[in-house]
Amino acid sequence: MCVLKIENRTSFRTIITATVKCLFFGLFILSVAGFHSKKHPFFLSVIDIKQDVKIHTLSISVKMFTSDIEEALKKTTAKSVDLLNPKNKTEIDTELMGYIKKRLSIDVNGLKKNLEFIGYEREEDAIWVYLEIKKAFPVTKLNIHTTLLYDYLPQQTNIVHAEINDLKKSGKVVNPDSKIEFNF
Repeated sequence: MCVLKIENRTSFRTIITATVKCLFFGLFILSVAGFHSKKHPFFLSVIDIKQDVKIHTLSISVKMFTSDIEEALKKTTAKSVDLLNPKNKTEIDTELMGYIKKRLSIDVNGLKKNLEFIGYEREEDAIWVYLEIKKAFPVTKLNIHTTLLYDYLPQQTNIVHAEINDLKKSGKVVNPDSKIEFNF
């Protein structure tokens, strides 16, 4: 059996203690810096389209980072925007829907459809915006045109998922591209 003998235990303990303290201090600084940073390392939104066969509608959910959409709205409206604590909810809803309608359109079977705004909700550091297209049946082809957040974030990528007739398709649209098509 091998036994290590440490001659000077107090100096070894001092070195270990100092090293551990420095590591914890470094991790603390990194974590604090991370919490105060408004930016995130990737620029991504998700567009999720699902067909409701019973009522002949398409439900559209759009997930975006809250800080990104707030900054984009601020840039386009020249007003300060707080989606999580709005002073005037009706005004914010109007601004948000106006922004999305200018940057997202969906054609069903070659026909441009009207997006109806349902509302939005918070999920951690993002929001989900809910939209609906009525009288969308049957669906054989979807053309999605999206430039969401392109005017604010040139590195933006929009992931698009569509579930029609129990078939799931996905793709991505990376700035400067703006269109994706799904056939069912």
